[in-house]
Amino acid sequence: MFKKPVKMGSRVIFLVLFVAAIASQLGYAKDQNVMGPRQDVLMHSLNNENHQGTKDNHVIKVNEVPVTRTITTTVNDIDDLTYPVVDTNQNLAFDVKGQSVDPLPFQSSYGQDANYLGHQPDYTDNGDGTVTDNVTGLMWSNSPGEKVSYQEAIKIADSLNLGGYSDWRLATIKELYSLIDFSGIDPEASSTNETSLRPFIDTDYFDFSYGDIGTGERIIDSQFISRTKYTSTTMFGNETVFGVNFADGRIKGYPVYDMKKGEDKKFYALYVRGNTSYGQNDYFDNGDGTITDRASGLMWMKTDSGEGMDWEAALAYANSSNYAGYDDWRLPNAKELQSIVDYSNSPHATNSAAIAPVFNISKIEDESGGVNYPFYWSSTTHISSTRGGLSAVYVAFGEALGYMEDRKSGRIKLIDVHGAGAQRSDLKTGHAEMFPTGRGPQGDVVRIENYVRLVRSVNVSE
Repeated sequence: MFKKPVKMGSRVIFLVLFVAAIASQLGYAKDQNVMGPRQDVLMHSLNNENHQGTKDNHVIKVNEVPVTRTITTTVNDIDDLTYPVVDTNQNLAFDVKGQSVDPLPFQSSYGQDANYLGHQPDYTDNGDGTVTDNVTGLMWSNSPGEKVSYQEAIKIADSLNLGGYSDWRLATIKELYSLIDFSGIDPEASSTNETSLRPFIDTDYFDFSYGDIGTGERIIDSQFISRTKYTSTTMFGNETVFGVNFADGRIKGYPVYDMKKGEDKKFYALYVRGNTSYGQNDYFDNGDGTITDRASGLMWMKTDSGEGMDWEAALAYANSSNYAGYDDWRLPNAKELQSIVDYSNSPHATNSAAIAPVFNISKIEDESGGVNYPFYWSSTTHISSTRGGLSAVYVAFGEALGYMEDRKSGRIKLIDVHGAGAQRSDLKTGHAEMFPTGRGPQGDVVRIENYVRLVRSVNVSE
């Protein structure tokens, strides 16, 4: 029988960490002969930026400030969990101006991803073309090989014999996303220069290539396919499958068929075996407005913030929360937040958000005036080669809308471009009305004031 976790006196812990953080900051300032930890970052004015792409000589160089990662969130042994969420590996913190900082507990940018330590990535190269993830218990093929279609990837998985194993499968989107590494740097789609870029996957263990510009691909055309199909359609009625782009650090729904080329779309694919329970949630309603996922060891607010807010306000919302009598809530990192997406649900297919019905979720009026569901902030910064740390990751629990041209009519239309369950990014602060047709290659809707659902770690073995 699952027992409700005991509430802990985290304010005592907070005080200890607060004192330690001040000492660390003073020591850092002394060592660097500066007044404090803040460093300047070269960045573009939003008014002058070409949001469809910038030139390679405008690459930002981030002055990396060490972050005091003192709060450990791993309260469970991974052997007690069937769905341990691997840490994002984001070791840098950024304020809303995109500056690299080491925030103190009383500062407005405190409580973001880099302040917390989760289950750290831990891989073993087996020397036979396979890699074992020691956190998730999953074994992976280490090389995607040539690009293949969705159907080809399914067939390859069924017949693959690698490392002496024949029980390989094409990964689900949750399995695949376990590999994402947010120390990566997002390039501009129009860029042709890989210098100073860093993929969103650990290249010490996995083979990776950016898009082949010589064949007409963009540098960001490094989409890895999953076997998770979208329960609705994207773009203009296209059958869609979810994938992770390890070049730019996003989950998107991709059309299975490439309308421009008149053939099945090609993707990279990694194959996986072991821990067939990974990605499956085990929710328990605690009866006090909280939901515990016994598979991941995470407790969630059953409801959400009820209103949108910018990223800094979302951090403050978490830092000041005493919801259900607990005072150690935090804004979830990108991988924690994605762990509660239910990819069997979508607004058009099930008339619901992409989340299990055990949760309550707000409804919103979207940019077309229709009923939809919110984007939710994570604590993870989406580091850009041209904008530094100005943006943060969000997950779309409603349609991932964008402004696209209808080739038949020539008109710009607001449509579901990436699917409910997509992970994209938004500016941390600013005015959404500055982006009337969105930003990026698919005109991603810009909201900036996104919703919040808080998380805390619990011991599921108690």
